Amino acid sequence: MSVPALAPATPSSALSSLRILDLTRVRAGPTCCRVFADFGADVIKIEAPDGVDPNETMSGARDGYDMLNLHRNKRSLTLNLKRAEGLEVFLKLVESADVVVENYRPDVKTRLGIDYPALKARNPRIILASISGFGQDGPYAGRAGFDQIAQGMGGLMWVTGLPGQGPVRAGVAVADSTAGLYAATGILVALRERDVSGEGQWVQTSLLQAQIALCDFQAARYLVDGTVPPQAGNDHPYSTPMGVVETADGFINLAVGGDGQWRDLCRAIQRSDLAAHPDYATQPQRLAHREAVWALLTPIFAADTSANWLARLEEVGVPAGPIYRMDEVFEDPQVRHLNVAQSVAHPRLGAVTLVGQPIGLSRTPPAMVAPLSDKGADCDAILAEIGIDAGRIATLRSEGII
Repeated sequence: MSVPALAPATPSSALSSLRILDLTRVRAGPTCCRVFADFGADVIKIEAPDGVDPNETMSGARDGYDMLNLHRNKRSLTLNLKRAEGLEVFLKLVESADVVVENYRPDVKTRLGIDYPALKARNPRIILASISGFGQDGPYAGRAGFDQIAQGMGGLMWVTGLPGQGPVRAGVAVADSTAGLYAATGILVALRERDVSGEGQWVQTSLLQAQIALCDFQAARYLVDGTVPPQAGNDHPYSTPMGVVETADGFINLAVGGDGQWRDLCRAIQRSDLAAHPDYATQPQRLAHREAVWALLTPIFAADTSANWLARLEEVGVPAGPIYRMDEVFEDPQVRHLNVAQSVAHPRLGAVTLVGQPIGLSRTPPAMVAPLSDKGADCDAILAEIGIDAGRIATLRSEGII
């Protein structure tokens, strides 16, 4: 397939002074490193040569949507860390790097000789970011962690779904993605602190911690009030009416967050008599009569189309929105305006459209400039940058180190 002409993107200069060594796979770690790659850091994705890692297919096909989306803007180096020669090459890379990111089980990095003390001995300024399932120590430290397990242990699955339905997982990998973003936040904090102290440090997070933190007000609801949040389906835990309502041709989200918005809604549905009704006038009253509120609204909304309702509600200032399938998401004019979907030229696949960073900077915005490299495509260039000559590179390749 020929590559369509794409306007060349200008790399972000925001983090161009940083070199990140990316030892991660699957989702949490790659999500973390993608932040740095999209903002211009030199992110080197380090992978085992073919046949070394028995779980090398865990992340899916290299040209598949997930790998392409997670690993754009990175260079690729193959390196066998189980061999002394490969470990020495890695530690040589550490000497000129700023950050190492890994999401092995906690004991693996110690066995490989790349734990924080080992890295610090080669470069006192290095920052190691470790993402695990359950933490670097403690009774569950050795367990394998996956997103759905963290969703269950972090409380999300018992506040998701319809009442009485049983636990329900979120439709996206929220624990993985959140852990990756928390790790990126921790790295940025450590980098700023290093500007003052001159020293690196060890940044740690886990899927379990990230999932609990993401539960936020539901977790605080228990810790502060002692209330175990129940499943509420599409209803908000305490605001009413806030949830999904069926229209003549589909569904919309309705979000009445205050008493003023309730009065505006009553005007929009031409039921001003409900605005001061003793059962509905205030938020606590509406919550106490939630079923009655929805019983009143359901036949009214079913009588007109989603588009008409959204226009009417916008006119009176009541928050509401469409409920899109994924194809509809990217057709929305505001999504297009925000440039969420961005394309990059791939040598085999042509123009590949991926999900951009949801962050804008006025001078140094993120940029998508390169697709996922072929495995090991940048070995020669990267190793030459740290002073390894062509003869030694050839030897490393012939011995299966790279």
